[in-house]
Amino acid sequence: VQLQAFGGGLVQAGGSLRLSCVASGSVFSIGFMGWYRQAPGKQRELVAAAIRGGTTNYADSVKDRFTISRDDAKNAVYLQMNSLKPEDTAVYYCRAEIRRSVRSLGEENYWGQGTLVTVSS
Repeated sequence: VQLQAFGGGLVQAGGSLRLSCVASGSVFSIGFMGWYRQAPGKQRELVAAAIRGGTTNYADSVKDRFTISRDDAKNAVYLQMNSLKPEDTAVYYCRAEIRRSVRSLGEENYWGQGTLVTVSS
């Protein structure tokens, strides 16, 4: 199983970007799907999470600006980022908890490779 994240780039403050993350390989089901970010010199933090069944959670710093969504048919999770601020600059990572087959005992944790988001002031 691989997670591939893409969609980062350079954007001016106030602009928008949409990140995508797709799981490929042997995927039976996915429980947790989320986006994290890590800015230079800072710890990685959870930005948004989408649990199978519809529950979503957001960091206070991105509420009302970012929207997470998932498409289970495509094994994908998205992060729509609006009203971007310079402090949103970071490498964004996706994470998913994946059950690989019906015979699997449980879910395994996978990380995508990260995509850089740079917001200029």
